[in-house]
Amino acid sequence: MVYLIHKIFLSLSLSLLAILNLDNTVVDLETLQALYENRAQQEELDKIEKHIKSTKDKENAKLLDKPEQFLYQLSLIPNFSSRVFCILFQSSFCECISSITRKLDTLHRACNVLQDSQTVKRVLGLVLAFGNFMNGSNRTRGQADGFSLDILPKLKDVKSSDSTKSLLSYIVAYYLRHFDEDAGRDTCVYPLPEPHDLFQASQMKFEDFQKELIRLRKDLRACISEVEKVCKVSEEDDLQPFKDKMEDFLTQAKSELEKLEAQLSSTHKLFLELTVFFAVKAKGGEKEVSPNTFFCVWHEFSSDFKDQWKKENKIILKERLKAAEECFRQAKEKASYSVKPKHASGIKAKLGMKI
Repeated sequence: MVYLIHKIFLSLSLSLLAILNLDNTVVDLETLQALYENRAQQEELDKIEKHIKSTKDKENAKLLDKPEQFLYQLSLIPNFSSRVFCILFQSSFCECISSITRKLDTLHRACNVLQDSQTVKRVLGLVLAFGNFMNGSNRTRGQADGFSLDILPKLKDVKSSDSTKSLLSYIVAYYLRHFDEDAGRDTCVYPLPEPHDLFQASQMKFEDFQKELIRLRKDLRACISEVEKVCKVSEEDDLQPFKDKMEDFLTQAKSELEKLEAQLSSTHKLFLELTVFFAVKAKGGEKEVSPNTFFCVWHEFSSDFKDQWKKENKIILKERLKAAEECFRQAKEKASYSVKPKHASGIKAKLGMKI
């Protein structure tokens, strides 16, 4: 800590420029955070100022130690605490907005793919078709119009009579060989949402998003209050560029926060519509279906499906390579055939040679 304070003390003049000009390119945010966290409280400042006054005209007076000098110098920066709070909030606000936006984009994308993707519908259609075929002798279960999503992770456990293949591996193979012209090629596109995206979506909670936005709204109000305080008590020479930069930021921050609140609302609505679309019910104790309840099923199924999808693509690739090698071999053998001219040996040929 003493080393950190000493380091900050040496760059105090740069810090002053950074704080007054609202420029964190001069001093990094980590240093500003340390400045803010190590600022003197009013009680400490009172003691330091009292010591300075009491030793002002005395010879051989004991000087302040470097840490105390550092704290005193910080206190001389006009509205130090309020200005640094605004700088740090500006940075954290932008990072938080970006983080929430990325998460909501992932969640929104997963919902859209599951509801609108034709390849997802085709895979689910195969699950239903093969399920009905396997239950063909049962008039009730063999003529189903749909199925519960919790069946999907269990497909890998349904084995063939010799236990060499699962229903899932058969569905994957059927899909690739009948519905994907690029099977076995680099251009083959995975038909379901990526397991990683589904896992991320399963970890999200709309209540957490709401709490985070409430916190941001509260901190934004606090920042507005600090800006007003600085503008009210600052000298004219110390007011700019802080005033203009912060007013621009606050205007933008209000707009981005409103936009993010609207995005959260639309994503939440889309998710609830998706749960109705797939007829998923909330678990006991839940007011509504949670992303964890819904996406965990899809994550497990997509992970299993992708494992089989990779294996089957390798098998198809080997088959394509083998077929290509066979075509090349046949073409090479055909090209090696040579036709030798037939030499005439009859009476007519001999008479022709004498003429």
